[in-house]
Amino acid sequence: MMIASKFNIDIVYVAAYNHTTDKTFGGHWVFVDTGKEEADLYIVNHVNKQDIVISQDIGLAGLLIRKNVIFITPRGKQYTEANIDTALQFRYLSAMERRGGKYTKGPKKFTDEDTLNFITTLEKILSKHAGELK
Repeated sequence: MMIASKFNIDIVYVAAYNHTTDKTFGGHWVFVDTGKEEADLYIVNHVNKQDIVISQDIGLAGLLIRKNVIFITPRGKQYTEANIDTALQFRYLSAMERRGGKYTKGPKKFTDEDTLNFITTLEKILSKHAGELK
């Protein structure tokens, strides 16, 4: 939230109704039905060119990058035209392995380094964007 106010950026959170909370952390909240892809569909249908979307959903990244949207994960990884196809392939292969009965440990625990990577990536993107507007 502090980074957004530093760059005068509006924040929109999209969540399913079953994730409502009193702790809204500012910004504008949009609540959607609880269906499996409802939040993703809302984002795809309401996002604009050069918006920044923060999510860990690689499939959503694949859709949005083609709409010229900036996409970063909560760990600070930015998906681009250059790396999204590889990420989608790995996602597909992992899904095939899970269907075949092979299960892995899942994602690593979120760390302070992940938070720092996210802040660094986001500030870099916003600084570049602010420079382009001048």
